[in-house]
Amino acid sequence: MRSLAVEPLTCAAFAPFGHVIEAATARTVYPINGGTTQRFHDLADIDVAEGGGRPLLSLFRAQPRVLPFTLELLERHPLGSQAFVPLDPGLRYLVVVAEAATQPPRAFLATNGRGINYRRGCWHHPLIALDRISDFLVIDRGGPGDNCEERRLDQAWLIDTI
Repeated sequence: MRSLAVEPLTCAAFAPFGHVIEAATARTVYPINGGTTQRFHDLADIDVAEGGGRPLLSLFRAQPRVLPFTLELLERHPLGSQAFVPLDPGLRYLVVVAEAATQPPRAFLATNGRGINYRRGCWHHPLIALDRISDFLVIDRGGPGDNCEERRLDQAWLIDTI
């Protein structure tokens, strides 16, 4: 089993897999509600219309994983993107992605309230919460068709330190 290094989550490093969701990535920022609120607009490309899909807004409550943690499978959603936004800005979670299910994965540590949006078809590991039970706002695709494909990895990977 090979060890997988954990990288900081940055927009540039994560770009091949999707978008980092945070105020700093807003395409436009403008005041709303009589100037009492700032709108950080258009933070990610939500792609869910394929095959008659529609956006779903869900809450995921993730149990924390304990390190060392072994990665044995990846999944992807061929019909739509999938966004995760932590509801507690203080929590940490891991984001594991790969160019293809047969390629070595990359692991990122998400902190400071950063969310992520996986591009349609991006291979990724299911949600990996750390430290405590964690709630996430999730935007993904609902509708006809099979939108979740799982694949066991040819080789297991170990995340033992962050």
